[in-house]
Amino acid sequence: MTLKIFFYMAALLLAFFGYRSYAQAANNLKVGDDAPSFTLNDAKGQTHYLSDYAGKYLVLYFYPKDDTPGCTKEACHFRDDMVQLEKLGAKVVGVSVDDSQSHDEFAKKYNLPFPLLTDTSGKVAESYNALTNFYVVKIAKRYTFLINPDGKIAKIYTNVDTSKHSQQIIDDLKAMPK
Repeated sequence: MTLKIFFYMAALLLAFFGYRSYAQAANNLKVGDDAPSFTLNDAKGQTHYLSDYAGKYLVLYFYPKDDTPGCTKEACHFRDDMVQLEKLGAKVVGVSVDDSQSHDEFAKKYNLPFPLLTDTSGKVAESYNALTNFYVVKIAKRYTFLINPDGKIAKIYTNVDTSKHSQQIIDDLKAMPK
């Protein structure tokens, strides 16, 4: 009986905090808004700033967890499409709340040619409304932001199909004004 009560209390707490996280997401960024700036380190300790990508399109993709099936599929599609993305003037950067060691192992295992940035505090993901925060556990949502060369949000992807996402971005980049 005590275990049952504990289970229901835990479920209520998760539902409460999940709803709070969902309700806060109503304050989403919109196309045309300035992209929130960021300062994050990659797996090698190199610092990346939003301003590093000025003058280019930036595919800033948030993902839940290194080396999981969906995240691996998404990263590998970006890897495989890098030549096309770069020909279209875009750079790719992945962000999750995993630590730099996890990012380093993931990038090496799959030969990822783009930086994976460490956002262990979740502050950058939160600034993009791409964080699920259960207070005990933080997870980046699978959201992508296509940022134009002027630092404005050109496109927001909140319903990502990992097997088609990279091609979707390529198609959208081809349709963007030059």
